[in-house]
Amino acid sequence: MTPSDGRRGRAAQPLSLKARAVALLAQREHSAMELRRKLLRIARDRQAEATEASASLSDDFQEDGESPDLAPEVDAVLDWLKANGYLDESRFVESRIHVRSQRFGQRRIEQELAQHGLSLDAEQRSTLAAGELDRACELLRRKFGDDPAIDAAAQAKRLRFLMGRGFGSDLARRAIRRVAAGSDVDE
Repeated sequence: MTPSDGRRGRAAQPLSLKARAVALLAQREHSAMELRRKLLRIARDRQAEATEASASLSDDFQEDGESPDLAPEVDAVLDWLKANGYLDESRFVESRIHVRSQRFGQRRIEQELAQHGLSLDAEQRSTLAAGELDRACELLRRKFGDDPAIDAAAQAKRLRFLMGRGFGSDLARRAIRRVAAGSDVDE
């Protein structure tokens, strides 16, 4: 960059909330609740920086310290994102299922979605449940191998591992039995 191109020396303008939201969504899918929280934090940080800058420019001017409500501005950005197809919570749910289903059980995935204010529909729930035993067996094989001779302590450790990953206790016991038997058929 040369001084003659007019860009040198100018401070970079911060991205608008809309541009920041699109940039966040370009990285990965977000739920509306999660994106709203991030945008509110960005808007509050910007407002705090602007307040500090204006206070340093004029010592005589004091603001009352109250910030105007930023929620309507953020909600307007979220509405625009939804209307233009950038923010789609069904895409977020599908993405979360795709990313998490190889490592976690249905309960854990449902819990994570509930933290975002979302839930699985009946079709997604049945699809996850259909392959859950196979996923649990694969997790056990990757973590512990195919050793059929395990004692009670090792079995309890495997059970805790699967339950911590969001698999139900009955399903975890079935997976442990299946892996210990070395077969792909449930007992």
